Amino acid sequence: MKGQPVTSIDATDIAIVAEGLVKTFGTTRAVDGVDLRVDRGTVYGVLGPNGAGKTTTISMLTTLLRPDGGRASIFGHDVIDEPDVVRQLIGVTGQDASVDEKISGIENMVVFGRLLGLGRQGAKRRGLDLLDAFGLAEAATRPVAKYSGGMRRRLDLASSLIAQPPLIFLDEPTTGLDPRTRGQMWDVIRDLVANGSTVLLTTQYLDEADHLADRIAVIDRGRVVAEGTANDLKALVGTATLQLALADAAVTDAALATTEHVLGTRASATPERGHITAPMADPERITDLLIALRTQGIRLAEVSVERPTLDEVFMTITGHGTADPQTEITGKVAA
Repeated sequence: MKGQPVTSIDATDIAIVAEGLVKTFGTTRAVDGVDLRVDRGTVYGVLGPNGAGKTTTISMLTTLLRPDGGRASIFGHDVIDEPDVVRQLIGVTGQDASVDEKISGIENMVVFGRLLGLGRQGAKRRGLDLLDAFGLAEAATRPVAKYSGGMRRRLDLASSLIAQPPLIFLDEPTTGLDPRTRGQMWDVIRDLVANGSTVLLTTQYLDEADHLADRIAVIDRGRVVAEGTANDLKALVGTATLQLALADAAVTDAALATTEHVLGTRASATPERGHITAPMADPERITDLLIALRTQGIRLAEVSVERPTLDEVFMTITGHGTADPQTEITGKVAA
């Protein structure tokens, strides 16, 4: 589903409301009571590892999956009772580009425009405008098979906007892109909101949510485990984290216990051991920790201070990192 001809929007400042959304596959609850509230004219980030339930949640909000429990509405329209209206108000870009590689970029745009009720000339004009806005004007007549991965993602996003929907769902739009193309996509998303759209963005990258999102929901194992601004989430692990590389990995347990005792926070050790990460709730205690480690004869190979990462946020909130195995649910629907 790329989008539909836009119908009128009820006078509401709330683009999305979800209350207790549940989706099960067999005996597994892929989404287990998700609550969301997205203000109109904002970017809302949904952050989580593969298998957390992000894509399943989007599929329910976009009427592609029927919830097994809870309720959701888009601009006041219930996704179960009014699916046709909801589809007129949204555009969706999934994890895989849904464009046809055998035809050109502008031909793809015309096809989507025609499917959404635009006339041929109107679809072509709108398509050319969007291709220009996404930096694809020079490649408009080139077969999509010759596009780079970043160009295909931009074309996919452009095609979802041809009907000018007020609400756009972007499911991990920058996964696998190089840093330059990723930055271009960020600029496009900012422009969408500046022009009046609302964006719900799923991502595995905290820095992406940090740069783009007004608010962020962290989803893990089908549940929202934290919600707030990027600074709110970072505050859960401190304004920064202390990284300790031990000269002898054999003393990791002792160093971990000392770190937690002196800093008064929960620390973690990497799977290969010998490396400890601890939130810096009180930077003045670092000196005390270094003295305590020296007193115990624990030598350090390296000490550094870093801003919070996605794994550190997840470790603090859930007790595990984002690389931990997740339950597989019917392919990408549960991503």
